[in-house]
Amino acid sequence: MHGQGRLKKLSEFGQQLKSKQKVRNIYRLLEKPFKAYVKKVLEKKAEPYEPIMLSLESRLDNVVFRMGFAQSRDQARQIVNHGHILVNNKKASIPSVVIKQGDVISIREGSKKSPYFTSLMPQWWMKYEAPQWILLDKEKGTATIKAKPTMLDSGIKVEDIQAIIEYYSR
Repeated sequence: MHGQGRLKKLSEFGQQLKSKQKVRNIYRLLEKPFKAYVKKVLEKKAEPYEPIMLSLESRLDNVVFRMGFAQSRDQARQIVNHGHILVNNKKASIPSVVIKQGDVISIREGSKKSPYFTSLMPQWWMKYEAPQWILLDKEKGTATIKAKPTMLDSGIKVEDIQAIIEYYSR
């Protein structure tokens, strides 16, 4: 009854903020690290769209999610934090570790016996299709990064990255 008029159009700042929050929530990052990724890319005078997406997509927790080891980025972050993941046969427990082309990610041998990896994960993992930039070996439980992810693989829109750049350029 009251206040049921037209919806106000979002201001330019509001649209930028909404885009930033959307991408930040997709990757489950707090403001400070997210801002650091964007600012670091903006310091270089190159085109920022691809590098911003690459910095977000190449985080270990995101790669573990993209491999299908977890059903959400939060779950992937927890798997990494608990030390279940090996990167090039070295234990990695920091979710923000940058994964490069050619890196091999696998489940730690001792962790393979845990109930999560023996009974829960196999329910969805055998049907899971990894993105083209990840070569998945389901028999061994390993993945090799064979290429850099593309904008299409990430699902982030160029308009959202443009809005993020404008937001942090204030």
